[in-house]
Amino acid sequence: MIDKFTNWVKWEDRNQLKGLKYPGIYCIAVSNNPLNKFSFIPELEYIGMTNSKGGLKSRLMQFDNTIKKKRTNHGGADRFLYEYQNYDEIKDNIYVAVRSFKCNTKNPIPNDLRIMGEVAKCEYDCWAIYIENNGRYPKFNDMSNAPKYSKTLK
Repeated sequence: MIDKFTNWVKWEDRNQLKGLKYPGIYCIAVSNNPLNKFSFIPELEYIGMTNSKGGLKSRLMQFDNTIKKKRTNHGGADRFLYEYQNYDEIKDNIYVAVRSFKCNTKNPIPNDLRIMGEVAKCEYDCWAIYIENNGRYPKFNDMSNAPKYSKTLK
């Protein structure tokens, strides 16, 4: 499964990744050291998925808008933002890797629906592998221990 992910790229270079128009899995890591080849490293802090019509590109934009405090409509990014409230300080240490699944989400036929189901299963598989390797959920997937920034505004 690891070989199906792109290499890690800096957050600001995310739109250069291939397959962003499709649904898939995205992994967000924070590291002071350069990251390249994807793996389920401890620095991986969030695993997300999308089956939306906008694909991975749209979902990553929602994550970006949330961590830049433009909107708080992404739950995982809202938890990320609680810890990393200064985007300018953290942006150069954020990395992303994706695994896309080619299918039609706009007018899905049965095979497309099966592929979209594989995306959802893949997210659970990624969590399982991460937990096996690290003994815990990624930091911002652990909803019971990762508060949301938006809750501090009320």
